Amino acid sequence: MQRPLEPKLAHARRFVAECDFAVVTVDVPGHGDRPKDEEYDRIATENQARVAAGEALAPLIAGFQALVARQTVPEWRAVLDAVQRLGHVGAGPVGYWGVSLGCGLGVPFVAAEPRVRAAVLGLGGALASAEVAARITVPVEFLVQWDDERVPREQSLALFDAFASAEKTLHVNPGEHGDIPEFELDSALRFFSRHLV
Repeated sequence: MQRPLEPKLAHARRFVAECDFAVVTVDVPGHGDRPKDEEYDRIATENQARVAAGEALAPLIAGFQALVARQTVPEWRAVLDAVQRLGHVGAGPVGYWGVSLGCGLGVPFVAAEPRVRAAVLGLGGALASAEVAARITVPVEFLVQWDDERVPREQSLALFDAFASAEKTLHVNPGEHGDIPEFELDSALRFFSRHLV
């Protein structure tokens, strides 16, 4: 789910103002200010046609996210390298927050990046991520929308189950894919404060 820029900035401001965290938001390929990617656009168009023809959406999303993650994981690691070289940031512990596409791309990033010490993930499923999720051992707070029309509930629960974290918490709320209650951000702030401060 691509959220408008303002809520993303409002969330980032809260992490900075209330927890004194340095925050980075990175657009994924074909989103925000990044140039269009013809291959990704072609695949997205094909997937829309396949869904219109009756195919299930979740496996198509999972396959697309696995493809994009091959590009974003090394990009995000390079961004983290650059940010931690800044004098006012330094090499402290890192948290990751990502839902929907941010979860699909975040699971492989968190699994690959030892600097990440805690992660809030959600609105994602196990089709493409379960094997990778089994390599995640940091504390995880996982968000599920009970009536999610994009990610079947069973897939979300299977992804949560796949995390190897000794500390993992499942937060389930009624509503569809984009209906995460605002109080979940309050919970994320407390979660990161516990694990990163």
